[in-house]
Amino acid sequence: MNPTITAAEIARLAGVGRAAVSNWRKRHPAFPTPVGGTAASPEFDLIAVEQWLRAQGKLPEVSQADRLWRHLAAVTENPAAALADIGARLLARQRGGRPPRQQAEPPLKALLPEVDALAEALGPPAAFDELWQRFSTSGAGRPASTPDQLADLMTALAAAGDGTVFDPAAGTGAALRAAVRAGCTTAYGQEIDPDLARLAGLWLALHDVPGDVRPGDSLRADAHPGQTVDAVVCHPPFGLTNWGSEELSYDPRWEYGGVPPRTEPELAWVQHCLAHLRPGGYAVLLMPPTVAGRRAGRRFRAELLRRGALRAVIALPSGVAAPHGVPLHLWVLRRPAPDAPAPARALLVDATEDDLPDRILSAWQKFTAGEEVEEAGFARAVPVIELLDEDVDLTPARRQPTTADGRTDEHLLHTRDRLAAVVAALPALIPHAEPTPDGANPPLMTVNELARSGALHLLGPVRTATDPADDDDAGAPVLTVSDVLVGGDASGAADDRLGQRIVLAVGDVVVPMVARALTARVVTTAGALLGRNLYLLRPNPAALDPWFLAGQLRTSANERQTSSLSGTLRFDVRRALVRRLPLEEQRAYGEAFRRLAAFESALGQAAALGAELAQLTADGLARGSLRATTD
Repeated sequence: MNPTITAAEIARLAGVGRAAVSNWRKRHPAFPTPVGGTAASPEFDLIAVEQWLRAQGKLPEVSQADRLWRHLAAVTENPAAALADIGARLLARQRGGRPPRQQAEPPLKALLPEVDALAEALGPPAAFDELWQRFSTSGAGRPASTPDQLADLMTALAAAGDGTVFDPAAGTGAALRAAVRAGCTTAYGQEIDPDLARLAGLWLALHDVPGDVRPGDSLRADAHPGQTVDAVVCHPPFGLTNWGSEELSYDPRWEYGGVPPRTEPELAWVQHCLAHLRPGGYAVLLMPPTVAGRRAGRRFRAELLRRGALRAVIALPSGVAAPHGVPLHLWVLRRPAPDAPAPARALLVDATEDDLPDRILSAWQKFTAGEEVEEAGFARAVPVIELLDEDVDLTPARRQPTTADGRTDEHLLHTRDRLAAVVAALPALIPHAEPTPDGANPPLMTVNELARSGALHLLGPVRTATDPADDDDAGAPVLTVSDVLVGGDASGAADDRLGQRIVLAVGDVVVPMVARALTARVVTTAGALLGRNLYLLRPNPAALDPWFLAGQLRTSANERQTSSLSGTLRFDVRRALVRRLPLEEQRAYGEAFRRLAAFESALGQAAALGAELAQLTADGLARGSLRATTD
């Protein structure tokens, strides 16, 4: 029997989008017919598809990773187990040991030379990442993964970028990979599927991330009893009523209202996650929307609110994760500190019509900073006493601001004026640039060479202290990876686990070691401490302009030059290339890069204001407080 391939895999094979494959099926009668799968996710004969693509001139040269994955998928009925065997071989190769004896069937053993060739070309971690990406694409025999954008939002809400992270329902490891991208120091997990648990653990090991992922049922057999962490991120299974409610009646994890009823498994996951948090730590769970209002869970929701454990409920748009037809919720929880007074408000965000993670994060940051949050139709900091009614319904859409029409219309006019001002300023921010004469090709130097020449001082990345000492800077602001990526102020706080105390100065350039894209940011306010997993490049002002340096670092060429992984990128900034120019020329380029950064920031602000203005206008027209005119 020939191997099969999904429409998504055909699109990747041909280097096109899914829509192109759909068009080919409709417009070309000779396109191969499905041989399996379902109507929603058909599967096609791989050999027949390759022949059709080749005949149409649509089959590009196949990469080593694509060829190996296609062969792997064709010879095994359990891709997770097969990929785990390959991962173990790659890990042994990375550590310089003998590859383990393979227990797989002969067809899989026959692929080991291809595995070794891919590892030789890319290195073991990148080779595993290439195969992992193909495994993570939805298809027959492969579980659905939490999308990267959603996982990144969850880790940002949980402040998971600066400490230990735990995922008790790790699945394919998407949330743990997002935590690594954000800069977490240690990652732990548990997964009921032993093959997936092994895969996620191998991914951590291959990428030198401390921690482990253990197999087992997290609710019935917690593999990390008593262990607490700084942040928990979790996409638990939905609706599994046989979760162990009867045998776990006296479990010490049920602190908030007792053991949940059999029909409320998600509330059991909530309490399990809280049990693994240190006081003050955050947990973010992806939840079905029904949990916010089911009558059986009223007592538990009320207890979470009274104790100050439930801090926010965020309604997401449909389609952000499986099941794609349901607008899922994010629950943000915090482990209350002993004897701390319960917060008076909880944040409810209705983002069902707004797919802008930055806007969600902005509302959350304002809320945690103690600022007033009340955006019509989007977000509201609701008094807890108001939520503790007969239903304790936490559905965000039902608790949105009920401001007077005049106040809402004032908000609309203010938002429109702000948007107009930002848009009017955009042309002036665009850097003036023109093509250089042919042949202009100044020499290049690596950051490492610049450091050796004295043009800059390279510090970091800061690691976690192995022997914590007295913390003289406790509470001092710390610039984190997340702060650099979103362009925000230093939001972290120093503790005894910060390995070095490096005070940032104006003109420093900071670069995250792990991120989805190479990012460089110039420090404009002195005094904060350098956070974990950040490089610091301190230019010599007599030799190097900081804005020129930051602009040179962030190029696509340097992203390829410095990265060692695919998907989750780990950057070695020492390999980045910088043009060698006189200081005066650097300053001219630096000013252009500075304006370009301001232009990008203004574009993001305009997008957020535009979305807000559109919603306010729609609400006003629908309510009748605004009238349509022909002007």
